[in-house]
Amino acid sequence: MRDLGAGFSHLIKGQRWVARHGKWFGIGLLPGLITLFLYAGALVGLGYGADDLADWVTPFADGWSSPWLGLLRTTLTVLVFAFGLFLAVITFTAVTLLVGQPFYESLSEEVDRAEGGEVPESGLPLWRELWISARDSVRILVRVALYAVLLFALGFIPVAGQTVVPLIGFCVTGYFLAEELTAVALQRRGMVLKDRLVLLRGRRLMILGFGVPLGLAFLVPFVAVFLMPGAVAGATLLARDLMGEDGGDGDDEDADDEEGEGALPASPPHRVND
Repeated sequence: MRDLGAGFSHLIKGQRWVARHGKWFGIGLLPGLITLFLYAGALVGLGYGADDLADWVTPFADGWSSPWLGLLRTTLTVLVFAFGLFLAVITFTAVTLLVGQPFYESLSEEVDRAEGGEVPESGLPLWRELWISARDSVRILVRVALYAVLLFALGFIPVAGQTVVPLIGFCVTGYFLAEELTAVALQRRGMVLKDRLVLLRGRRLMILGFGVPLGLAFLVPFVAVFLMPGAVAGATLLARDLMGEDGGDGDDEDADDEEGEGALPASPPHRVND
């Protein structure tokens, strides 16, 4: 349970960090605003078309009597929109990070600088960083899509589909949100996707403590845009904790100088060179 609290603490500290550094908060807003407009249009379209889709995939139920026909198609409409919202929450971070790669990387570096110690740099040209980020995001989204399909199917189970399955969905959302956000800092430390996933699996509760509250907050319209700069800052603090890096005497008065229990050793990672 301590790791859950530590993960949530990093999320709060990241928001407080950008609140004290207004310049970086402003810089971090622009990519999120661009992505928000794109996703808002897509979700509005899905909202208008979800019921038609439900009708199209259930022609066998046309002859059903009331209330079973309405119950089936209403449930399917809700599940379709929930599925789209689930994917939007996950992919919003990936797309926003890709759009704002140079800005968020600079923000992450500034957080490292404020915390003291070494400020890692990937040493790769921007086009290579964008390619690696896009490639890794696709790999993560494939994993997310598989979970989403499974959870969508399980959503038809009575009772559990409306209680346990959404809870699992929030955990999956939070976990992969945390992976996408910590990738900004961990890629600068030369870690490839495989090593990042191993690192995060070693501290699952901390990752969930950071990602689940953020994923829930991202469900509120417009909130994701305003939380993104602080989420990147908090993910950098989280990455430092995962790597066992001690905070210095930077200007973050809330820097956490304790290593969580079970931290993985900060052994030399595999370099991002492909």
